[in-house]
Amino acid sequence: MTGAELLAEATRALSAAEIPDPGRDARRLLAHVLKVPPVRLTLFLPEPVDPELTVIYRVMVERRCENVPISQLTGRRMFYGREFLVTRDVLDPRPETEILVEAALGGPVTRFLDLGTGSGCIALSLAAEVPEATGIATDLSRDAIEVAFWNRNALGLTDRVAFLEGSWFAPLAADQRFDLIVSNPPYISAAEMAGLAPDVRDHEPRMALSDDGDGLTAYRAIASGAARHLVPGGRLLLEIGWSQGDAVRALLHDAGLSGIEVLPDLDGRDRVVAARL
Repeated sequence: MTGAELLAEATRALSAAEIPDPGRDARRLLAHVLKVPPVRLTLFLPEPVDPELTVIYRVMVERRCENVPISQLTGRRMFYGREFLVTRDVLDPRPETEILVEAALGGPVTRFLDLGTGSGCIALSLAAEVPEATGIATDLSRDAIEVAFWNRNALGLTDRVAFLEGSWFAPLAADQRFDLIVSNPPYISAAEMAGLAPDVRDHEPRMALSDDGDGLTAYRAIASGAARHLVPGGRLLLEIGWSQGDAVRALLHDAGLSGIEVLPDLDGRDRVVAARL
């Protein structure tokens, strides 16, 4: 069977399973199995596909039909121009989180802290973009920390970012301060979980998605500790859900932070709350 025939077969199967953009996913998986750049896949479509690779591809398509995310099937995700290892133990890095990185890079970055780091994509992107910067990243999940370690080593940033296991500020010494604190915390409320896409709700770590409450628990914890770990003038940047801007703004104001602003994503929805000490 040629690559073109396999691709058509996979697209039909994904379409029947009601997977969004089935043609795109079929191509991404085939490029991964054939180990060719997606932009060059067309050149290989007329060629017969090795029977062993055909079996592997069909299994991956079947799993995608079960709503397993593409990044978990390929084990990789592009974020801010770099490739990151992704497993079901970490949140899949998303394009909207690049807004948080972009905002962070809009000011000074010397010593940073990333809370709830997951795959490490935010902390490692900051370190890679600012060669003189160093940082610490924390996460409650040991499995997530292991993924972040792998990504740090793959990017050659071993001496620039330290990963510590623990909840929010808990792993830090009392006197540790930073000029930048960033976080993409769990902000989906318990009531909203049922409405998430199945590939998110059923396959990504729940603790990275939701607080199983009102969606603001993490922001309360971060707001209560931020002032103790920021230098004067230091910045705090938090990714938020589209409807949480006013609530998070109020939490940061009550915590004594100032210069608070809500930044939109490319669709014009509230995405990042920024504040200063």
